[in-house]
Amino acid sequence: MKKGIHPEYYEATVRCACGNTFKSGSTKQELRVEICSECHPFYTGQQRFTERGGRIEKFKKKYGMD
Repeated sequence: MKKGIHPEYYEATVRCACGNTFKSGSTKQELRVEICSECHPFYTGQQRFTERGGRIEKFKKKYGMD
C-alpha cells in the first residue's frame, strides 16, 4: 500500500438510538445509527410476514384448480 493516501482506520464505537453500543472498524472514531440488529424488527422476530399469493396461486384459486 502506498503511504500517505489512505485514511486512518480506527476501532469505532457504534451507538444506536435504542442505547445499544458495539465496536466496529471505521475511518471515524464514533458512529451514531438509528437502528441496529438489537432493535430491528427482522432480527428481533417482530416482523410480520404477510401471505401474498402469486399469479399462479391466484389463477388456480380463481378457476378451482387446486
